[in-house]
Amino acid sequence: MRVLLILAGRELRDGLRNRWIAAAVLLLATLALSLAFLGSAPVGAVKAAAFDITVASLASLTVYLLPLIALMLAYDAFVGEAERGTLLLLLAYPVARWQVVLGKFLGHTAILALAILIGYGVVLLGVSLAGESSPGDWRAFAALMASSLLLGAAFLGLGYLPSVLVRERATAAGLAIALWLLFVVLYDLALLGLLIADQGQVIGRDLISALLLANPTDAYRIFNLSGSDSMSLVSGMAGPASEAGFGSGLPFLVMLAWVALPLTAAVLVFRRKEI
Repeated sequence: MRVLLILAGRELRDGLRNRWIAAAVLLLATLALSLAFLGSAPVGAVKAAAFDITVASLASLTVYLLPLIALMLAYDAFVGEAERGTLLLLLAYPVARWQVVLGKFLGHTAILALAILIGYGVVLLGVSLAGESSPGDWRAFAALMASSLLLGAAFLGLGYLPSVLVRERATAAGLAIALWLLFVVLYDLALLGLLIADQGQVIGRDLISALLLANPTDAYRIFNLSGSDSMSLVSGMAGPASEAGFGSGLPFLVMLAWVALPLTAAVLVFRRKEI
């Protein structure tokens, strides 16, 4: 455990010195605060609580920005150190390769947690001071922050895979961008096109559920945007969530699986990789 904490602390310090990561965290906080105070305009039109509007807006922001931050942290975690020669030096110490992977994962997860606390903590404080909030609102916001960390951790594991598979940082960066485009943009467009082309002839409720949960960003959306009737109405998830028959537990478990499986795969590949 001590080795993991030392490795995690090293990654945390390196990540905090990265200007790109600092800029991304600042952008996350700025956009989150802007959405919190400017995104509540449709409250009167849709008769939804301001807190629901805020959570829906932040969830939409998280889906696009947090995976990108996670991939920026992860894509050169191994190939970058291999190019600089520091990975060989690290492995010369009495540490197991799985400890290196998990240590990096803990350090990068701590950076994401800090970004979420800064970005969304300011929003929570501002919204609470600006109006009334109920215990249910606080629980919804806590669930948003916890699931956002899970989403970021899932993309850390996905970003580690190209980093341990390739030998050049440029290739790893290109694969990381491809992963972001696939899971955040292209997957839902392809699924929408498939549903339109099918017109309900072949694809049924169970297959729709499986296809939605096959993407960590969709599982995140379902978990956060279908928790209440007003939230589902505001986010546009009322139809898909009710049609697929989701509760809140299954999407959360799916996000946990999306964290565990890519991370396990990265550990197995790195243990067999020749440095």
